[in-house]
Amino acid sequence: MHPTRRTLLAGTAAAAALSALPLTEAQARAQEGTPTPATPYRWRTAVIGGTGFVTGVLFHPSVRGLAYARTDIGGAYRWEDAEARWTPLTDHLGWDDWNLLGVEAIALDPAHPNRVYLALGTYAQPWAGNGAILRSKDRGTTWTRTDLPVKLGANEDGRGAGERLLVDPRNSDTLWLGTRHDGLLKSTDRGATWHPAPFPGTPTATGQGITFLVAAGRTLYAAWADTDGTTPNLFRTTDGTHWTPVPDQPTGTTTKVPIRAAYDRHTRALYVTYANAPGPNGQSDGAVHKLATLTGRWTDITPAKPDGATDTFGYGGVAVDARRPGTAVVSTNNRWSAVDTLYRTTDGGHTWTSLKDTAVLDVSETPFLKWGEEKPKFGWWIQAVAIDPYDSRHIVYGTGATLYGTRDLTHWAPQIRGLEETSVRQLISPPAGQAHLLSGSGDIGVMYHERLTASPSRGMATNPVSGTATGLSQAALRPAYVVRSGWGDHGNGAHSTDGGRSWTPFAAQPSLAKDAPGPIAANADGSVLLWSFVHWDGTKYPAHRSTDNGATWTEIPSFPKGAAPVADPADPTRFYAFDSDTGTVRASTDSGLTFTPGATGLPSGDTQFELVAAPGRSGDLWLSTKWNGLFRSTDGGATFTKTASCWAAYTVGFGKAAPGAAYPAVYLVGSVDTGTAVFRSDDEAGTWVRINDDRHQWGWTGETVTGDPRVYGRVYLATNGRGIQYGDPVR
Repeated sequence: MHPTRRTLLAGTAAAAALSALPLTEAQARAQEGTPTPATPYRWRTAVIGGTGFVTGVLFHPSVRGLAYARTDIGGAYRWEDAEARWTPLTDHLGWDDWNLLGVEAIALDPAHPNRVYLALGTYAQPWAGNGAILRSKDRGTTWTRTDLPVKLGANEDGRGAGERLLVDPRNSDTLWLGTRHDGLLKSTDRGATWHPAPFPGTPTATGQGITFLVAAGRTLYAAWADTDGTTPNLFRTTDGTHWTPVPDQPTGTTTKVPIRAAYDRHTRALYVTYANAPGPNGQSDGAVHKLATLTGRWTDITPAKPDGATDTFGYGGVAVDARRPGTAVVSTNNRWSAVDTLYRTTDGGHTWTSLKDTAVLDVSETPFLKWGEEKPKFGWWIQAVAIDPYDSRHIVYGTGATLYGTRDLTHWAPQIRGLEETSVRQLISPPAGQAHLLSGSGDIGVMYHERLTASPSRGMATNPVSGTATGLSQAALRPAYVVRSGWGDHGNGAHSTDGGRSWTPFAAQPSLAKDAPGPIAANADGSVLLWSFVHWDGTKYPAHRSTDNGATWTEIPSFPKGAAPVADPADPTRFYAFDSDTGTVRASTDSGLTFTPGATGLPSGDTQFELVAAPGRSGDLWLSTKWNGLFRSTDGGATFTKTASCWAAYTVGFGKAAPGAAYPAVYLVGSVDTGTAVFRSDDEAGTWVRINDDRHQWGWTGETVTGDPRVYGRVYLATNGRGIQYGDPVR
C-alpha cells in the first residue's frame, strides 16, 4: 500500500516572496509565540477496518493478551485482550513529523513488560527526513524521542521484513538497530543515544541493508540482504562485538534475501524465511531453512508445492509456538494466482499443512474484504505472522489490507478493531436523507458510510470495482446523484442515483480514462459532467464533458489540463477550475462548454493547490495555496482577496453554521500561528479556533476536510494513513 509522496517545504522563491509580505495579525502572533485559542473536541475514527499493509505484529512473550502491530504508513498500535481492540500509539506525531508515521520496526523487552521501542521513518529518499526512535516505559501511553542521524524506509521495498530493532537479551539497556543504508547501530542507554557498530556488510545507497535481528538464546543473528546469493547473508555474534558468517548457510537464488527469522527455544532451532527479492512485490522464488543452533546443521524445510502447481512466490512471515516444541507457521508471499497461504508444521518442518485449505473466513465485520466478489480471499502480502505464546491456536497474520486472527486454526476473522490505516482522498458529507459520509480512498475506492461506528455494510463501491479513487462529486441540488472516478480493471467511472448506495458504470468513457483517470465533477443538477485526466506520473491531458450521463464525451479545449473541475453549488450553468501552471482561475457560465480567464496573478506552480465552492451560494470560492495563504472570491472567480487571518492553507471545507450565524462554519487545515493544525471559523475566516490538540495530529492531513451540513461543529478529516478522523465539540 499506498501513499502519494508529499513534499511539504516551500521552495526558495516562494519562501522569499512570502517573507516580503507585511505581517498579518496571525503571523505577528506566531512570531510572538502566542497560541491560537483552542476549543475542546472529541476525536474518533470512522470505522472501516484496517485497509492498509500490516507489516509486523508481535505478541509480548511475558504478558498474556498483550501485542503490538506496525504499519507502513499508519503508525503503531497496542492490543490488549481485555479491550479486544487496537489502540493507536503515534497519533501525537504532527505535520512536521509526517515521515515518522511509517514504522520500520518494533522491539519488546521480555524482562521489562512495560517497555516498548519503535523505529520510525517512512521513506529513506533524499527528500525525506531522518528517522527517529520512540521509547516508552508505559506500553506506549507516553514516549521519549531520539532523532536518528539516518533515514529509515517503512513504506519502501522490504518493509515486511524484520524485525530490524532488537533488545539485547543479555542486557536490557542495549538495543540494536539494523538500517537499510547505514549499517548496524547500537545503543547502550535504552535507545537514548546511538552509534555505529562494526558489521561485515558494506552499506549502499540503494540496498536493503540489515533486514532482521533476532536473538537465539544469548547469540544474536543479523541478516544482510545486499548480496548476489553466493556470499553469506546471515551473521552472528556471541560477544556483541565480533560478527561472523554463520557456517554452511544456504546460498542461491531462493535464499538471496533473508526476510524473517524465529527461534524455538525448546528445540534450539532457528527458522529463516527467504525470497529472491525483498518484497512485498517482485518475489518469484523463496525457501524456508532451519538451523540447529547447537550443532550448526542446516536443513531445507521448504514446504512442497501441491502436485502440478506452477505458480511462483517467495516466503515471508515465520513464527514459532512457545508452548509446543517443533511447531511453527510460515507464510507465502506474492502468490497471486493460487493466493497466499500459511503453512503450519508440528514436527519441525518435516511436514506442512496449508491452513488456507481448511480456512473459513468471516469478514462480516469488514465487508470490503470481499473486493466485490462473492467470497473473500485468504490474503496477500503476508509477511507478518505471530502465534500467541499463551494460546497455541491463536494465530494472527497481516495482509495488505487487514489483520486476520483465529483461535481454532479453522475459523478466521479480521482482528482489526481500532486499527485504521486508510489513505483518504475525498470526503463528502451529504445533506439529510443521505449517508453521513461518502469517502474516496487509496486502494479501496469509494465507500458509503451509513454509520460512522461500523464498517460500511456495502463494502467498497462495485460495478465497477475500483482501487484508488481519483474523484468523487455530488450534485448539490440533486444530492441523490453522485459520480466517481478511479483506477479499475473494468471501467474507471460510474454514477449513482441513490446517493452512492449503488453504482452504474458510464456507458462509455474517454480513452484517457484507462491510464489517467483524474478528478470528476457533476454540476448542481447533475445534468453535466466534467472529467479531468492526469496520469500517475503527473502528465496532464484535456478534460472531457458529458451531457448524457456518461454515454458520450467531448473534449474541452479551454479547460486547464489536469485541473480539478469545481461545480457551482447553486447555479447549474457554472463551473470553475484553477490553473496551477499560471495562477489563473477559469470560469464557465455555459455549463462547461467553454472556460474564460478570471483572476490572475495568484500563487502558481503546485498542483495540490485547492479550489472549493462554499455550499448554497453562487460564485463564493475559496483557494488554498499552502504556505502562500488562503484566498476568497465572491464574484465567481473574477477577483480574489487574501485572507489575513491565516498564513498557510492546505485544505478548506464547510459545515453547518453556528447557532445564530448566517454563513457556514469554515474548517481549515493550515497555519494560523506557530504550527499547522485543524481550525474552525464561525465568522467567515475572520477568527479561528484550533479544534485538534497535541494528542490528535495524525501526521500529514492536507488532503481534504469537510464539515457536516446537519451537525454544527462536526468535522471530517482525511489523513494519509490514519483513516477518516471525525471530531465533535465537547458540549
